[in-house]
Amino acid sequence: MLSFDVYGREEKTIKTLLILRHAKAEPDAGEGDEQRPLAKRGRRAAERVGELLSDTLPDLVLSSTSVRTRQTVERLKKGAGSLGRVEFSSELYLAAPSTCLRVLAERGGDAERVMLVGHNPGLEELVSAFTGEHIALPPAGLAECTLEVERWSDVSRDTRAELVALRYPRDDD
Repeated sequence: MLSFDVYGREEKTIKTLLILRHAKAEPDAGEGDEQRPLAKRGRRAAERVGELLSDTLPDLVLSSTSVRTRQTVERLKKGAGSLGRVEFSSELYLAAPSTCLRVLAERGGDAERVMLVGHNPGLEELVSAFTGEHIALPPAGLAECTLEVERWSDVSRDTRAELVALRYPRDDD
């Protein structure tokens, strides 16, 4: 359904995509990459990201199933005080941009603000594909993008986005 502003111009629907790389994890201790927990520094950084987002929380969080991404989401919620609906998907573990797009299109539903929590290099590549900008997304790095789409199911490789903000919580420890 099209909507128009008071001047008769078609109004664009703007969706916000928050792309969060998991926070700093412990080195692999032999249990496998997917089982790596957050380091102390990572737990603090994830809480700080939650504090930064406390006024503009996502409606939906789509996260990888790795231990470090699950813990990042838990700490994010602690820092923010609450969080929208959270869905974990094994498809997002070390996902390529095309997989992230598919999961977003399939699960985004009617959410206005969606957060993807996952891993590099896929997340940096996703931001680049959407915006044309090459960015660094360190642990707990957050990219905020806006997209002109009616529904998340409209998102494709051809969708363009504007990079609104990059946030890098710092830890001096």
